[in-house]
Amino acid sequence: MRQKRRWGDNDTHYGPLTVSGGDYPRIGAMLDSGGNEDGAGGCHVRFYLGRTTLLLELPNWIPDFRIKHIANTWDAATIARMGRNYYFEVFPREYGFSYAERALHVHYGPQTHDSNSSKSKCYFLPWLEYRFVRNSWYGLNGEELRRAGPRSEGDYEFEQTMPKACFEFEDYDGKRIVAATHIEEREWKRGTGWFKWLSLIWSNKVSRSLDIRFSEEVGPEKGSWKGGTLGHGIEMLPGELHEAAFRRYCEQEHRAKSRKFRIKFLKAA
Repeated sequence: MRQKRRWGDNDTHYGPLTVSGGDYPRIGAMLDSGGNEDGAGGCHVRFYLGRTTLLLELPNWIPDFRIKHIANTWDAATIARMGRNYYFEVFPREYGFSYAERALHVHYGPQTHDSNSSKSKCYFLPWLEYRFVRNSWYGLNGEELRRAGPRSEGDYEFEQTMPKACFEFEDYDGKRIVAATHIEEREWKRGTGWFKWLSLIWSNKVSRSLDIRFSEEVGPEKGSWKGGTLGHGIEMLPGELHEAAFRRYCEQEHRAKSRKFRIKFLKAA
C-alpha cells in the first residue's frame, strides 16, 4: 500500500487527497516527482489556496532527479554487502508556480537546494514593491535633526551622539535599569523599475519607531548563556513622543525565550 505523503502538522486524508493547513497564504499549483530515495512515493500535484494546501497522489509520471556519488568512505565489507560502490542523492523535479508575499516563484525542473543546479526563479512584482527613500531622526521634542537618503554615510555615528531621552524602569526582578531612547522614521515609495510612477498616485509608506537601548541585560534570562534583552524597537502611535511610547512599552507583557515577564516604568532619568 502506498504511504501517504506528509505535508504539514494538520493533514487530513481523503483517499488519494490530502488537505493540509499552512502558516501563510499563497496561491498556485505544483507538480512534483516525489523525491523519495526508494522511488516508491510517486508524483503529487499540489494546489495552494490561501492557507490550505490540497495534495493529490498521482502515478510515477515523472522520474526523480538523481545525482550519483562514488562512496569513497565505504569499506570493502559495505561495498560487498551493497553490491556497489556508489549511491544516489535524490531530489524531486517540480513544475509549476506559487505566489506569496508579493513574489512569484516558478519551478521548472530539479529542486536541489543548490543555486547552481536548482531550476527555479523568483520574481518580485515591481508594481507591488516599495523602494526605500528616506531615514530621519528626531529630537527630544519631536523636531527633525537629520534626514538622509538610502545610501548616506555617517548614520551610525550620528545615532551614537544624538540626544537621547532616558528613563528608569524596574526589571521583573526589581533591578533598576536605565533605557535610552531616540525616534527614527523611515519612508518608502510604491513601485520599482518601470513602475516608479506609481508613487505619483499611491501614498508613501512611513514608519516611525522608538529605538530603545538598555544599560544592561533585561529579562529572566539575563546572566545566562541565553542572554537577556539589550534593546528593542517599537512602532510609535500618532502624536507620541519618547515618554508616552516608552510607558506604553512598559505596560505590555514581554516574552523571553523561556517565559513571559513584565517591567515597571519608574521615572525620567
